[in-house]
Amino acid sequence: MTGKIGGMGISMSMWERLREDVRTVFERDPAAKNLLEVLLCYPGLHAIWIHRIAHWFYRRRMYVLARLISHFGRFLTGIEIHPGARLGRRVFIDHGMGTVIGETAEVGDDVTLYQGVTLGGTGKEKGKRHPTVEDGVMIAAGAKVLGNIRVGAGSKIGAGAVVIRPVPPGCTVVGVPGRVVRREGQAVPRPDLEHGDLPDPVAEALAALLHRLEHLEAQVAELQAQSSSITMR
Repeated sequence: MTGKIGGMGISMSMWERLREDVRTVFERDPAAKNLLEVLLCYPGLHAIWIHRIAHWFYRRRMYVLARLISHFGRFLTGIEIHPGARLGRRVFIDHGMGTVIGETAEVGDDVTLYQGVTLGGTGKEKGKRHPTVEDGVMIAAGAKVLGNIRVGAGSKIGAGAVVIRPVPPGCTVVGVPGRVVRREGQAVPRPDLEHGDLPDPVAEALAALLHRLEHLEAQVAELQAQSSSITMR
């Protein structure tokens, strides 16, 4: 087992990796109450474990068996991870229903994905056609990251965003299509789960227009007052 994107890094025993996965759930999810609940009732955890088995067979070119295992994982958890996808350490899929991770997707360490996230392609091209998500990224519910693009370390993708362009490290992206609305000078070391506080660029644009309209109305009223004053003279 490994630590870097794509399965390159320091080896860990299977039991060490399993314990790390369970610790990750307790660290990221305040709803986790006890070990038995986590082991039995967390589909995101089950999906990652099943994916590791499927990926082992996929790397040995046993594609049909790998896809069958992946298909079973999808049926059991509602999370579809292609056996060719490469996941790093301490990846956490919260709830996870409807989450899809494509064949050539690469997910780094300490990444958090919420329900309905898609790491997908944009067409039928061959080769690398799915995103690379670097360490410490948080992707909120319903977000779509599409194509062979890179999401920089420590970035946050807001709920429902559609990201089709590369994202620099340490940025916040929201909207359709996704736009960078916050650029921090350095990568965030841990995923920030406060995605309910992400900015709304549409609301900010409307507020700016409203402020401008009020300013123009005040100018018009001032000109009208000056015109009335001149007429009365």
